[in-house]
Amino acid sequence: MLSLYNQPMFKALNEHFVFYQSPVIINYFWNFGSLAGVFLFIQILTGIFLAMFYIPSADAAFASVEFLMRDVNNGWFIRFMHVNGASFFFIVVYAHIFRAFFYSSFTYPREFVWFIGIIILFLIILTAFIGYVLPWGQISFWGATVITSIVTAIPLLGNDLVTWVWGGFNVDDPTLHRFFSLHYLMPFVLLGLVVVHILALHQYGSNNPIGISIDADKVTLHPYFTIKDLAGVFLIFIFYFYFVCFEPDFLNHPDNCIPANSIKTPVHIVPEWYFLVVYAILRSIPNKLLGILAILLVFVCFALLPIVYGYSSRAMLFRPFHSLFFWVWVGSCIGLGWVGGAPAATPYIEFGQLFSIYFFFYLIVINFIFSNLD
Repeated sequence: MLSLYNQPMFKALNEHFVFYQSPVIINYFWNFGSLAGVFLFIQILTGIFLAMFYIPSADAAFASVEFLMRDVNNGWFIRFMHVNGASFFFIVVYAHIFRAFFYSSFTYPREFVWFIGIIILFLIILTAFIGYVLPWGQISFWGATVITSIVTAIPLLGNDLVTWVWGGFNVDDPTLHRFFSLHYLMPFVLLGLVVVHILALHQYGSNNPIGISIDADKVTLHPYFTIKDLAGVFLIFIFYFYFVCFEPDFLNHPDNCIPANSIKTPVHIVPEWYFLVVYAILRSIPNKLLGILAILLVFVCFALLPIVYGYSSRAMLFRPFHSLFFWVWVGSCIGLGWVGGAPAATPYIEFGQLFSIYFFFYLIVINFIFSNLD
């Protein structure tokens, strides 16, 4: 047993999850990072069980999901944990990002932590999208067809790229095989990036609500903050298992319970709620290529935030005028989600354009102005 304590892996776990020094004034908003790790673990574990029964074939994919739900003991419970786990994963990830934004946790010296986080966010969205295609329902099929066909707008390479993504000339068996392989692999890539994210964070230490260094006022992660994190896990699990057991389809589109039909287009194609912000931005721009560039610009703007802010690390807690613009920006994100779930018609298109303009204006211009005023 003594030799176990001397193992490098055991020492590393102790260093980062037991004896790691955290600012004593960290509040419950810092729970969202650990909650994201909990839901990533749930998604990986339930995904492994789902993969045992899933058949990546246009003829059998939907039936394999129905077989899992109806004939496999507790199969419905595992699938609903996975489906609703994706929604709760995005809830805590988005809350984690907003918390980091409000408390300026992305500024010097934690820029690398933020960059890795943006890469993780991009891969989470990509993983969730290809996973949403796998059940092969009506919205899955048509959502995949519409979104992937946007790639054709890329000059010269667009048609070849979309053919490569599809594995043919339309969304079919090869597409499901590719998406299934990627969806199974990507969570493990995400897990590796999360480890890098944590190591980068622990190199300089966690931020705190007041945004200044308080090295002399720290306590160990365990037991002080592990107990606090467990309280957060217990609280969110109440809501999570309520949806899993009593409202499993509340956050899902009802048309996705219908088998995919390539000759019958749904009246209203809408993605899952956690894609609606980027979907609304994409839809608010008439030109396909500019829409793709706008989506890429979202992640570029987030990545450039530490550069825009410079060395200012004070939280918006002490900048009420700036925090007002921030909460308006949060409102614009909610507005984009509302517009993304609405029909592509007037006045929703105009609202989407207004929300999109403020979304980018705040990230690029307002943050730069306030960082220089500070």
